[in-house]
Amino acid sequence: MKIRDSKSTIIFKIVIYTLLTLGALICVFPFIVIISGSFTDNHTILTEGYGILPKNFTVAAYQTIFKAPQDILQAYMMTFYYTIQGTSVGLIMITMTAYVISRPEFKYRNNISFMIYFTSIFGGGIIPWYLMYSKVLGLKETTGGSMIAIWFPALMSPFLIILMRTFIKASVPDAISESAKIDGAGHMTIFFKIVLPVLGPGIATVGLFLALGYWNDWFRSSMFSTSSKTWELQFYLYDLLNATQALKQMAQNTSISTADLPTQSVKLAMAVVATGPVLLFYPFVQRYFVSGITIGAVKG
Repeated sequence: MKIRDSKSTIIFKIVIYTLLTLGALICVFPFIVIISGSFTDNHTILTEGYGILPKNFTVAAYQTIFKAPQDILQAYMMTFYYTIQGTSVGLIMITMTAYVISRPEFKYRNNISFMIYFTSIFGGGIIPWYLMYSKVLGLKETTGGSMIAIWFPALMSPFLIILMRTFIKASVPDAISESAKIDGAGHMTIFFKIVLPVLGPGIATVGLFLALGYWNDWFRSSMFSTSSKTWELQFYLYDLLNATQALKQMAQNTSISTADLPTQSVKLAMAVVATGPVLLFYPFVQRYFVSGITIGAVKG
């Protein structure tokens, strides 16, 4: 027999569902405006502003972006390479580091944890950071070296290490590890056969953070890329936008109308091109992301 909800429970659900619906609409609305604006004539955007539905439908912005399809495909390919390479190696390093500093038998775990946390508060600055990778490690000298310099610096972060350590401590009780050690298992066996199989939500969460960081990065390409063939997608779009702005400045001294240059619509089309793959990928890891990011929120 189904138990009927009380009046207060029904009112509470109505309020909560209404707030959640409004929150979802607030989050989705900017994306709708961006997609609509990317298909709107640039002159219409300048004179009438943005709208939910495209006005004077045009694909001029996308024609500008894909004017040289081989270049943007190259940028896409390099971004996928940096994202997959950096996320894969970063997950291995972060997971193994977090496992080590989570073990109570490791004598220096608190000291190393403090040093990891310390780097999240204080840093050497951009100049020492650049000199370390370009001069000391020599990662800017060749095309292959500049590619390594783009994904290597972002492999690990203090926040992700601490997050993974918290997840390991919450998911794998010390008693299980001690039982495995009594049975003769070493740390590699414990890590790969006991710890790693239960780290699905944590790996999905950390992997999503890493992948988004690589996908949205443009700064390291501006610092280390020695060839346009190694540019990330975001930096390629940034360079394209600068070129469009330069054309607009030149047009001001000629008879060409600046409204004919799809500057505003190009910006919106760039956002669609850059965020499209992420929007398609996120729903598949959302449930793992939610469970992973809330680890440690409830103490038992």
